[in-house]
This record gives sequence, structure tokens and C-alpha cells, in this order.
Amino acid sequence: MTTNIIIAGFGGQGILFAGKILAYAALLTGKHLSWLPSYGPEMRGGTANCHVIVSDEPVASPIINNPDVLIGMNKPSFDKFENTVVENGYIIIDSTLIDREIARSDVKAYAVPATKTATDAGKGNLANMVMLGALIKATGIFTLEEIRKGVEKTTPASKQHLVEVNMEMIQKGYDLA
Repeated sequence: MTTNIIIAGFGGQGILFAGKILAYAALLTGKHLSWLPSYGPEMRGGTANCHVIVSDEPVASPIINNPDVLIGMNKPSFDKFENTVVENGYIIIDSTLIDREIARSDVKAYAVPATKTATDAGKGNLANMVMLGALIKATGIFTLEEIRKGVEKTTPASKQHLVEVNMEMIQKGYDLA
């Protein structure tokens, strides 16, 4: 089984970090993986996306043309990648920042108010974690405990106190999906 995931949005939204958490969760559960970050020269405020492949078999190429899952965290990224998702795939959008509905009827669609949820909780910079929770619930690709291990691994030792904060936002996204 192979799952191709594109996470896309603006630089500064934690796109690459969310992808890295998925990659470490895959690694720690014995899966094969690829994590390919991509961002414009502007970084913060510019475009950013991350290709993550989780597989039971070795991954031949890190490039994803037709993802099984799209997490769209802003309208330009959603507009760019919406039609690339495979039939019966998943599209999960941050409905706080994307002011239109998912136009496709051949995918499993989730509109999650991630930015609003994180902001209302006083953690506005963690909308990416809300979206990660929605991804986990929608697809079942990892359990919450497996994602926790990915969060623990990607969080520097000096910031381990943030693991619980991230997990709180992941749980909120999980509950919203």
C-alpha cells in the first residue's frame, strides 16, 4: 500500500514541519517513505508544498503528480492542486482561508476550519497540526499514538514542552474530521 500526500500552502504555515512529522511517523512504524519539501525563495509568505510518500515498498521517486491526499492550507495552493488528486482520493482544506467549496464529487472532501480552531485556542500558528489531525482521522494512515511519536522525534529537545501543545491541536483536527 502506498499513499501519496501533498501538503500545500504559504511559507510560514508549517507545511514542511507537518510533512516531516508524517515522514518520521512512517519511519518509526517501519514504512518506506519519501519527504520532498519545496518552497519559493520568499519562504515566509511565498508558496510552500511538501510531497510525502508512505509505502510498504521502497519508494522509487519522490515526485507526486497525482496525490491520493491533498491538504490545502490556502486558496492558491488548493486551486493549483485540486484537479491533480486521484479519483476517490482525499481533499482536506482549511475552510478559514479558502472561500470556496471543493468542486469535485469524485473525492472524499473535508473542509476543516483549521486556522479558526487554532486561533480560538490561542495557538494561531498551529493550524498545520489541526490539519494533520484531520488527515489522520480521514485516512487512517496513522494512529494518534504513531503521530505522537513523529511529533516527539521532530521536536528539538529544548522544545519538548511543545509536544503536548501540538498533540492538543492534532486532537482538535482529528475530532473535526
